[in-house]
Amino acid sequence: MEVGNHQIFGKVIDSHTRCRHYHSSQDIIAIKFACCKQYYPCYKCHQESTGHSAEVWEKTEFNERAVLCGACHYELTITEYLYTDCCPSCKSPFNPGCKIHHHLYFGR
Repeated sequence: MEVGNHQIFGKVIDSHTRCRHYHSSQDIIAIKFACCKQYYPCYKCHQESTGHSAEVWEKTEFNERAVLCGACHYELTITEYLYTDCCPSCKSPFNPGCKIHHHLYFGR
């Protein structure tokens, strides 16, 4: 699905980057995976849609724009995303529960 100027891969169900796995009102981000440089709503979507293992972003790469707000399509750096609870552009809140999955996307 195309969202803004970005192609979102996986089991996307709406233009806010929600997927069949995570679709609450606050599940509005897509993450660019380090391994393939493609946006997916979640690690499950990546797992089901690719033939390769997910790789995490290295800490030295945290200035990379790799998180997409599904509300306004602003691309956050990894650092911006890790230290906020909402989009810095449109102020839409992000799901605080996503923090338990950070280790699947971002190295520490």
